[in-house]
Amino acid sequence: MAALAAAPAVALADDETEYHFGFTTGTSVGEIGEKEIQSRLTGRFGKSAGHYSMLSNKLEAEYVPLRDFRLSLAAYVTQHRIAGIPGLDDRRSGAFDGLAFGLKYRLIDRNHGPFGLAIEAEPQWRRVDGTSGAPVDQIGGQYSLLLDKELVPNRIISAFNLVYEPEVSRSRLDGTWSHESTVRVAAAIMAQAQPHVSYGLETRYLRKYEGLALDRFAGHALYVGPTVSAKLPGGYWLLAAWSVQVAGRSVGGQGPLDLTNFERHQVRLKLGFNY
Repeated sequence: MAALAAAPAVALADDETEYHFGFTTGTSVGEIGEKEIQSRLTGRFGKSAGHYSMLSNKLEAEYVPLRDFRLSLAAYVTQHRIAGIPGLDDRRSGAFDGLAFGLKYRLIDRNHGPFGLAIEAEPQWRRVDGTSGAPVDQIGGQYSLLLDKELVPNRIISAFNLVYEPEVSRSRLDGTWSHESTVRVAAAIMAQAQPHVSYGLETRYLRKYEGLALDRFAGHALYVGPTVSAKLPGGYWLLAAWSVQVAGRSVGGQGPLDLTNFERHQVRLKLGFNY
């Protein structure tokens, strides 16, 4: 806290919540006419046995055509390395993974209200199953309710997300169909320790279901981990986040974690440029 007290005040500008959080999302949309290019690398590592790693890079372009409204278009490239995992085929593969189109609308500006509130929809078309790495034709997306609030002006900001992620997939290997969904609740807090650099903690609770209507519960997991972000010269920003599964259980599984539907570790690196 001494570092917080010593640091000169640098406002947590509205557009900065875009890079403050790793796995959580703020309500910012940017100013009218603002453009941004963002690269987001997500890694998921560790199952109950064997070797498991998944790396997915999302390259995204964003544009703000209207006040409080943002559009985005993204492409994914994904790589899997799987060996000796019960229930999963061994795999070493990398592929172009699909496209996503995003729409974000801010209902309440936190700079002019008691908190920030926004809704976001990101329908997706994907070509690779996120867990197994098998080739699929998948339609899914993320549909989010976002909230954030400055707890200490220009120093500490918090965020809360409620996210629904449905997926409908058809295997390109045998033609079988699958339907599943995930509900994610996330909360984060970030504190500015020095000008343009913030540190924080994020926690997420995820519940996996077979089916789109949250009807057949498959498992759940709780993640906790640190985040650090920095605003760089020239309109660039950089973020790193790491989450560890600390509790969970899959249906029919053994042990204190759900390593069937989720992973032991998840990491995220973001690099962005505003212009």
